[in-house]
Order: sequence, then C-alpha cells, then structure tokens
Amino acid sequence: MQNDESAIPQSDPFALFEVWFAEAKESEPNDPNAMALATASDDGFPSVRMVLLKGYGSDGFVFYTNAESRKGEQIRANRRAALLFHWKSLRRQIRIEGPLDEVTEAEADAYFHSRPRVSQIGSAASDQSRPLPDRQVYLDRVAAVEARYPDGDIPRPPHWTGFRLSPRRIEFWRDRQYRLHDRRLFSRGDASDPWTNTLLYP
Repeated sequence: MQNDESAIPQSDPFALFEVWFAEAKESEPNDPNAMALATASDDGFPSVRMVLLKGYGSDGFVFYTNAESRKGEQIRANRRAALLFHWKSLRRQIRIEGPLDEVTEAEADAYFHSRPRVSQIGSAASDQSRPLPDRQVYLDRVAAVEARYPDGDIPRPPHWTGFRLSPRRIEFWRDRQYRLHDRRLFSRGDASDPWTNTLLYP
C-alpha cells in the first residue's frame, strides 16, 4: 500500500499541469498536447472529439477551430466545455472544466500564420463538418486556394478562430496498483477566486 506521500501534491494546479505536461512531452510517442474536447448544444446534447492544445497559462487553455464547424456552433450556443488529457505512457489523466472565451483576432492571426502553409490552405478550403459529396471536391478547393495565393501566407478566414477555457475544476488522476488510484480535485467559483482542493475516492 502507498501512503499519502505518494499522492498528488497540493500545489498550484497550473504549476502541476506544467510539470505533468513536460513529462508527457518526454514520454508520449505522438501529440502529447492532444486532448478530448467535450461540448454540448444549447439543448444539452453532448459531443466530444480530439483537438490539440495550442497555448496555456494561468488564464486558461487554448485551442483553435473553424467556428462554423459542429463544435464551433455548440460553443457559440453553450460557452461551457470540458477537456481531458490522457497520457497512457505515464498512466495519468487531467480533467478540466470551465467557460470558454474567444481569443483576440491578433492571437488567432498569429497562430494561423504560424501553421505550415499547406495547413493554412486546407483550413481556408474546408467547410468543416459540412457534408462533402466527394473528396475530390475538397482537393479541388485546396488547389483553388493555393492558386489564388501562390506566395506567402493565406489570409485567415474570419470564422477560423480560437477559444480559451478558463478552468473552474481541474482534476489530476494518477494510476495506482489494484486500482487504488490517486485523484485530487482543484476547484474555484470564478477565475478571480482562490483554488480549493481535496482528494477524491478513486
């Protein structure tokens, strides 16, 4: 049996996230910044998919998307979401819940133009989540965007943007033998409130 010395520490949750994320970068073979994003429609129907974390700090966790996609429409209708990191190599999870705010246009521009040119073209050509009659239709649109902008950056589509989740709950989960797992929940009522924390039964 492990004693409490092996449990998840009662530290600043953002600092603890940074430590775990750094360790995941060393151990995960692919995309340590991959996270499940759960959203829900205004009438409560949930939807979940994998996205990539593209920024984080004390103000929250940032991802980017086409705001006219299904997830974008759900975010517009219901500004609350949940994130899940699962690092199998470390046998750890982090669950994060809170409201979403859109990033600034300057932030969206900066990230969009940091992407590879082909990724910029692909995003500009895509009506994400809309029905596609044939893959060639999309490839033709990719070719058309590339021809329209033969050099330099592609203009960021106005509906392509980012969102920042400001956490109200962050739960750290650590695997233990015989399923005697460690779980510590950090929670706060508002972004300006101090964190409280407690261990949870596994």
